[in-house]
Amino acid sequence: MKPILALLCALAAAPLHAETPLDAESFEALVEGRTLTFEIAGEPYGIERYMEGRRVIWSFLDGQCTQGEWYQQGEAICFVYDRAPDDPQCWEIYDEGERLRTVFLSGEQRSTLYEARPGDEELVCNNFGF
Repeated sequence: MKPILALLCALAAAPLHAETPLDAESFEALVEGRTLTFEIAGEPYGIERYMEGRRVIWSFLDGQCTQGEWYQQGEAICFVYDRAPDDPQCWEIYDEGERLRTVFLSGEQRSTLYEARPGDEELVCNNFGF
């Protein structure tokens, strides 16, 4: 009986651990030096390059890019971009193994985006010359 009880307790605890948002150090270890493509409802949404010093470049896949940086605030990872320095975009970010699940916290609606295809899309920035 004790082994069954221990197994049930372990299984019950597993989802709680999986639902813990990434902290800054864990997020940084997963993304620094990478370019990730995001999708929403199965459609491409945007692409972001993560650089040293918690700096980023974001594009909605339209050739227009904005630079920014990210930081941790509570359990959220927040991004501030040059185009809107007074409007931080905060997310809870979860590691789901082969992808990240990101939940937008800054608006009235909570939107879930997914890391779609790391490196498959090209980050094209017509306004930066690269």
